Amino acid sequence: MNKQQISPQLTIPRVNRCLLVLVGCEESQTVCKAFRALGHEAYSCDLLPCSGGHPEWHLQMDVFEAIKLKKWDIGIFHPECTRLTVAANKYYKPEYAERFPTINEDREKAVKFFMKLTEVDIPMTAIENPIGIMSTRYRKADQVIQPYWFGDAERKGTCLWLKNLPKLVATNMVEPDIIKHKSGRTDSRLHYETFKLPKEERRKARSKTFQGIANAMAMQWSF
Repeated sequence: MNKQQISPQLTIPRVNRCLLVLVGCEESQTVCKAFRALGHEAYSCDLLPCSGGHPEWHLQMDVFEAIKLKKWDIGIFHPECTRLTVAANKYYKPEYAERFPTINEDREKAVKFFMKLTEVDIPMTAIENPIGIMSTRYRKADQVIQPYWFGDAERKGTCLWLKNLPKLVATNMVEPDIIKHKSGRTDSRLHYETFKLPKEERRKARSKTFQGIANAMAMQWSF
């Protein structure tokens, strides 16, 4: 059986059945390349150009237009989480209205975008987002995973809403690398080390799917 390496730690078998996979709202191509390494026809899609090195596998367009292009078997979506996460909930209070005049409108747009993804006509779908408001605005996530379940020593609770896909099973449990501040507050290393980056670079770095999770998605959702 042919094999292809997709990470330094993991060698996986190529599958016989080629799936057509759309990875929406992904410019990094991390998940796209994990599926490609298994022999599937996967495409990333984002309004931004890709940074993963394979523009031939990237659809730079609106995700809902991309959905119309092919009869996809799997759709994996990473909607923008800035206005869906609970991390900045305090900024929705009236005292911050002058500083963030459109914040509530922006949140409702983000919710509408997320909900539209739940209705797409693709047999198997997964929507990924950090812990946020969609567990109450939509429904409780099917699963909350951590990068350190899959070999990346980071702590970042990540929700998965699944349709006709199984929950991910941990593949390589490791100890998370946690930064402890003098105040007693804890932080993941990625969150801590990207704090001083420019806003857009910070957003990209923090939103990129960890390789271990991408590998698990490709292996466990394509057999």
